[in-house]
Amino acid sequence: MNRYETVFIMTPVLSAEQVAETVEKYRAFLKDNGASIGHEESWGLRKLAYPIQKKSTGFYQLMEFDIDPSVITPFETEFRRDERIIRFLTTRMDKHHAVYAESRRNKASQPKAAPENAEEA
Repeated sequence: MNRYETVFIMTPVLSAEQVAETVEKYRAFLKDNGASIGHEESWGLRKLAYPIQKKSTGFYQLMEFDIDPSVITPFETEFRRDERIIRFLTTRMDKHHAVYAESRRNKASQPKAAPENAEEA
């Protein structure tokens, strides 16, 4: 089993329920095929770098999972068939990528420290 990371972008015309339903579809596909999902992040509605299908925004979702490499092709085929998905990218995570992703998550979860030269009230 290898560790993979997939980021996919859903069309911005979806409602919150449709976005949740779409994410659940892919989560269920992975679990049905023996994956263990390590981490998920919803990045919400973001501006695209360039228009895709005449849309300038999209709902971003990130998933990290461990799965057999033979499942990746059918997984990506599901993305290609789904009209709610406008882009996706799946990458195999090597040990350096996994360490970086873990440190990024830990850094994001820590509260930011107050500035040292802030005036005291």
